[in-house]
Amino acid sequence: QVQLVESGGGLVQAGGSLRLSCAASGRTFGSLTMGWFRQAPGKEREFVGALSRSGAITLYADSVKGRFTISRDNAKNTVYLQMNSLKPEDTAQYYCAANIGTWIAETRVTGYAYWGQGTQVTVSS
Repeated sequence: QVQLVESGGGLVQAGGSLRLSCAASGRTFGSLTMGWFRQAPGKEREFVGALSRSGAITLYADSVKGRFTISRDNAKNTVYLQMNSLKPEDTAQYYCAANIGTWIAETRVTGYAYWGQGTQVTVSS
């Protein structure tokens, strides 16, 4: 089992920045492929980005490419989502996800076995 706990959400003005954190426990962190997803009210959960076990490979949704950066600190069992140049359309509940195994550039919700409880990000215009 893997437990994931997100933090760092909040209210920010358009153009601002936030950094989300996701702390993992229950399994060797270095064995986990990590992902970030988000879900706005009335919409389906969507892929934001993913990061390989070593952190060497990243994948981003087109909507956030160039603005968001995923990183990980395997010594701290934590993955981060740095969000810059935030827009009102980035407003959503953000979820951390994890999977065990090698990198397969997974973007599907069903492709991740473990999920955090989410953290709310609200961007005001």
